[in-house]
Amino acid sequence: MSNKSADLLIIWHSRTGASEAMARAAAEGAGEGGILMRARDITADALLTASSYLFVCPENLASISGEMKEMFDVTYYDVLTRIEGRPYATIIAAGSDGESAQRQLDRIAKGWRLKRVAEPQIVNFAAQSAFEIWAKKDVPSQTLTDCKRLGEALAEGVQQGIF
Repeated sequence: MSNKSADLLIIWHSRTGASEAMARAAAEGAGEGGILMRARDITADALLTASSYLFVCPENLASISGEMKEMFDVTYYDVLTRIEGRPYATIIAAGSDGESAQRQLDRIAKGWRLKRVAEPQIVNFAAQSAFEIWAKKDVPSQTLTDCKRLGEALAEGVQQGIF
């Protein structure tokens, strides 16, 4: 991560392109106030220098993706008690309902004592067969617009001191 402080750190993981596309749309909305980083590249310093977070990942077997979970495992205790009260939001790319992955993310954020500032965004791709699950995803343009707006709102909310 650069030495630049981020109003919004957008942390993503994707296997089929959906989460990456949604994270990139959010980063576009955040503009200069956002920094986009893949989960495997996140460090405690990256988390500490950010003012807010957007976690974007797929639901895999009713939980967050392994790479996203690993990011939390590696950084969790290094930032514990040091990022309390910071705002966060989530975007889940789901094959069925995404609720379990969302709950898992919220439990982790609760441990860090982060403050949810936007409703969870769960995008259901209705992928049920192995072929559908592993296939590259085309994210609907309205979904990308929603992600862009979320990124913009989060970055602006931090800049304006709303969160």
